[in-house]
Amino acid sequence: MTLEVGFSVTHRRYVPYSHAHYGGDLVDGAYGLALFGDVATDLAIHTDGDESLLAGYSSVEFLAPIQAGDVVEVTASVTRIGTRSRDLSFEARVLCRAAPERGPSAADVLDPPILATKASATIVVPPKAAGGSAPA
Repeated sequence: MTLEVGFSVTHRRYVPYSHAHYGGDLVDGAYGLALFGDVATDLAIHTDGDESLLAGYSSVEFLAPIQAGDVVEVTASVTRIGTRSRDLSFEARVLCRAAPERGPSAADVLDPPILATKASATIVVPPKAAGGSAPA
């Protein structure tokens, strides 16, 4: 296990059209937050050997839309280590986007990627998993 400030985990995911919730093939903001929950769980397993619980978000910024047909990369990074809590920062970036004007399956790699969502949150691990961690 690697419990240190700066440790990060990254996931990539294709956003299927079945997840579009609004006009313009937009997905709702909760879609990105669900991805943050998944990557936070993965990070906690790596750092503490436990899935953890999300205690709460201290900030969430929706900066650009996530759309069906996007390839999204989400990263969670440890920013603070407490006795049983860990503060995390999250970013969701759109790496690829559908280009339906060129054809039904056309898509583009975005250079640079679009920063769609940023957030900060606290997760909590049980005492057994947190043994040996740095003090709060």
